[in-house]
Amino acid sequence: MQRGIILHVDDLGMCHSGNAAFLELHRQGLVTCGSVMVPCPWFLEIAEAASADPSLDLGVHLTLTSEWQHYRWRPISTASPASGLIDSDGYFWRDLQSLRRHLVPEAAAVELRAQVERAHSAGLRPTHLDAHMAAAMLPELLECHVALARDYGLVPVLPRTIRFAPDQDAYERAIHAIDAAGLALPDHFRGTLAVAPDEAADRYRALIASLPTGITHMALHCAAPGDIEVITPQHAAWRMREYQLLADGSIRRWCGEAEVAPIGYRAVQRLWSAHCATSRANSTSCSTSTSDTA
Repeated sequence: MQRGIILHVDDLGMCHSGNAAFLELHRQGLVTCGSVMVPCPWFLEIAEAASADPSLDLGVHLTLTSEWQHYRWRPISTASPASGLIDSDGYFWRDLQSLRRHLVPEAAAVELRAQVERAHSAGLRPTHLDAHMAAAMLPELLECHVALARDYGLVPVLPRTIRFAPDQDAYERAIHAIDAAGLALPDHFRGTLAVAPDEAADRYRALIASLPTGITHMALHCAAPGDIEVITPQHAAWRMREYQLLADGSIRRWCGEAEVAPIGYRAVQRLWSAHCATSRANSTSCSTSTSDTA
């Protein structure tokens, strides 16, 4: 296989529309995996579905930001402003720049671990970790991100080539260390195309046809009609259009035409788990001290 694509649905648990889209598409084999935002209002819906269906290939979408205007979420580990994780309204910061200005890495480490723990306690058996809005890819948190992956035997979604790392040098050092350990990572990253509906089909077909050799993580943000139109009117149209292109089989058909094989993270996780089981005792863990952040 020269080219593979991980058809990955981000932001599960954020709203019912996203959950419904993913569950329908996964049942039909039209997407391969997704990741769950543990602090979000609709987390329990996707957790119950995962508990009932072990075939779901789900990860934890590590979450430290809450970006929408009127639809917000907050940390699950603390309500203290001293944590640096919350804004004046008591929610996660809306953007990466605000988060980084106030970041207390030790408090963020506690929160990220709490999200993975809650995913497990709710019945999920995660296969991977990825970062909402790249927050858990900040240089201050990369070591924690990788340590969580090792501690829980999960694949960190840290593509070898990306254009949006908050600190490219720190990111490349982290990737080099993972590569030196002989562990598998996706090679490339692509994401949802926020384009006009009449351009979407041609743009997605061209994206798939032009994928480079290797494995590409495709971060999808599809949503069925429902609450997404109220939560984010300015983004709902392209999220629903992406859902339509997946649901009618267009994206899978274009993958077939381009000889791009859709894959998930479960098989990759088996390799990670085997490695981590033999090295966990010597791996670096995130700090779990809550003395300053409770």
